[in-house]
Amino acid sequence: MNEKHSSTSKNPHNQNTTTHTKKSTDDSITITDNRTGNSIDIPITKGGVDAAEWRKLLPGIWFHDPGFATTSAACSSITELDGEAGILRYRGYPIEQLAVHSTFTEVAYLLIYGELPTQKQLDIWNNQITYHTFLHETFRSNLYRAFHYDAHPMRLLTSGVAGLSSFYPEVSDIKDPDNRIRQIVRLIAKMPTLAAAAYRFSKGLPFVFPDNNDDYPTRFLRMIFDIGHTYTPHPAVVRAMRILLILHADHEQNCSTTAARVVGSSLADPYITVTAACAALYGPRHGGANEKVIRMLRRIGSFSEVDNFIESVKRREFRLMGFGHRVYKNYDPRATILKEAAHDVFAVTGKNPLLDIALKLEEVALADDYFISRRLYPNVDFYSGLIYQSLGFPASMFTVLFALGRTPGWLAHWNEQLVLNARIARPRQIYDGPQQRDYIPIDKRSTETDNGIE
Repeated sequence: MNEKHSSTSKNPHNQNTTTHTKKSTDDSITITDNRTGNSIDIPITKGGVDAAEWRKLLPGIWFHDPGFATTSAACSSITELDGEAGILRYRGYPIEQLAVHSTFTEVAYLLIYGELPTQKQLDIWNNQITYHTFLHETFRSNLYRAFHYDAHPMRLLTSGVAGLSSFYPEVSDIKDPDNRIRQIVRLIAKMPTLAAAAYRFSKGLPFVFPDNNDDYPTRFLRMIFDIGHTYTPHPAVVRAMRILLILHADHEQNCSTTAARVVGSSLADPYITVTAACAALYGPRHGGANEKVIRMLRRIGSFSEVDNFIESVKRREFRLMGFGHRVYKNYDPRATILKEAAHDVFAVTGKNPLLDIALKLEEVALADDYFISRRLYPNVDFYSGLIYQSLGFPASMFTVLFALGRTPGWLAHWNEQLVLNARIARPRQIYDGPQQRDYIPIDKRSTETDNGIE
């Protein structure tokens, strides 16, 4: 594929491709098939080119992109993410403004409907969510009995979301817009209850029913930490919980959202779709990053060891967790917001002993050309784990909290696909295995290949 002013490159099959300069429109690329000499101009629209045009010239030739690093699989109006500029916007609204002025349920409404609600719309939306916070008692009382007492809370949450679909027979009627919204409301309402139940079970504590007089983050915190109806979260703690949920509400086409869109493209119901997203989030490369930050800070151990640790990172003996991002090549805007929120939380809970280590680590790294040249800046995971820990959450709950915040985003993408009647996901592959072989009877097969089976 040739772009004006580009140089010689190689295709996935290591065949040289030579640039042919050709006059065309300014916002386009020119592709030339050097085997035939045929060319085609493809317009650049909103930072992308249409793969259907590529196929017209090169049928059967696939763009090889492991990890989808340069492939757009969706056209979405939900979240704008500019990693070079450090910009994150939900439906056009900067995350910095939403974190200060909005509530989590208002942000959820924005993600689902595309616009901020009026007061009347928000009141109705909040009432709908409040109405659906409880779990069916048969479901609640029986689900967790199937698990070992020390099961990971994320496993419990993922199983719980999948199990919920069996309680609503109408859930499969996803072509009905009103029914889709009912299921979306149910999931947003019940996720805190499921998450809190997973935590309480893992701690051997009795379940706490949701108090529908509370707002969304307060209700969740009470279900987590209340003992004998004596717990009232401090306003600074509620604010931090609200901000964390908002910052995690969506983040464009990350691994779990892509999993949700892929599963949803098969016309799966929203519960199964969110289950798939939870499963993807559970992987340590995705939702477990903030837990790794806590482990790193504990490994460093003290303020005085930060410089030594930085040098060991530069020697590639350790990784600097919480710095750098697959998309952001600038300071993650969510990290800036959380850094401020962290100080407000610590004023109430007491300073997290790891905070001094984290602050010095950030200071040293951001002054070192090694990290500056690699554009490694703090990301959302660097401070979120410290806040969660200071609020009293164990590391095993960090991914559950991530899932709780991300649920409206997953559902917004699921619903958007259905509205747009998107095609079922079906990527191509480049086959690099053996060519056709004839079947060999078992008594004549070679034993030269050692696959570990004796």
